[in-house]
Amino acid sequence: MTGKNHTTVSEFLLLGLPIHPQHKHLFYDLFLAMYLTTVLGNLIIIILIILDSHLHTPMYLFLSNLSFSDLCFSSVTVPKLLQIMNSHVPSIPYAGCLAQIYFFFLFGDLENFLLVAMAYDRYVAICFPLHYTSIMSPKLCLTLVALCWVLTTFHALLHTLLMTRLSFYADNVIPHFFCDISTLLKLSCSDTHVNEVVIFVTASVFLVIPFLLIIMSYTGIVSSILKVPSARGIRKAFSTCGSHLSVVSLFYGTVIGLYLIPSADNSPVKETVMSMMYTVVTPMLNPFIYSLRNRDIKGALRRVVWIKRTHSPHAAILQEFRSHLFKI
Repeated sequence: MTGKNHTTVSEFLLLGLPIHPQHKHLFYDLFLAMYLTTVLGNLIIIILIILDSHLHTPMYLFLSNLSFSDLCFSSVTVPKLLQIMNSHVPSIPYAGCLAQIYFFFLFGDLENFLLVAMAYDRYVAICFPLHYTSIMSPKLCLTLVALCWVLTTFHALLHTLLMTRLSFYADNVIPHFFCDISTLLKLSCSDTHVNEVVIFVTASVFLVIPFLLIIMSYTGIVSSILKVPSARGIRKAFSTCGSHLSVVSLFYGTVIGLYLIPSADNSPVKETVMSMMYTVVTPMLNPFIYSLRNRDIKGALRRVVWIKRTHSPHAAILQEFRSHLFKI
């Protein structure tokens, strides 16, 4: 293939969401609010974990990376979606489309592997509580995080480079709100057999295996709880794992339903709606799930807010006034 063939299409047209023109402003405000909530919520989680020393543990190291991944993953697609909804010519350059594919795989896979690391962390915490500190050492935790980043970088780069070998001619309309790789393969005029094989193999390795590892971790957790059944133990395990299980269900439920168990009657509209679940909704809900179901996060928020109040100039003035009042 020549370089000329690769640059025949200089841009793609993203159709966006199937929304009636009269409702575009309403949905624009909705998605903007969801995106700002995602950014703010995940930033709060990251800042709390950095500022509060009580959260400097393996689980919250993984959670901070997960929040960063959610923030970036949402930023790959939602800002472009908002631009499309405000634009009469919803185009994206060829290079921009490749960049979107790269970062989509990078941060999507990163969340996938971080969920596995968090499941293993919960497995060790519940099944081997006396050895937790020695097993989940700082060195192992940093190695797991680094491994997540290396694997996802390799996977994202692989798919992006394979896309550059394809040619695109007249048909450049993408019936989606982002550069979905499966949609681009249908538009290509080249032989996409290699891309399809690589997608199938890597999906099996990078999606199915992590999901099975998470299932194995929670199977071990459940069997450990059942060996010594007690209401207190069950409550502790549920409070420890409840947030993580909720996030796992949200993420894998939509991804598996869309990619691993595709339905014959899946229309572009249905696929677009399902994609919205794991690209927009899940990153927004994750901070709420962890903050509402996690005592440590709530405690950290109270401590950080209390420190800020007690160290502010107004707090000092108020404290001095109270001291003076009691002396009188």
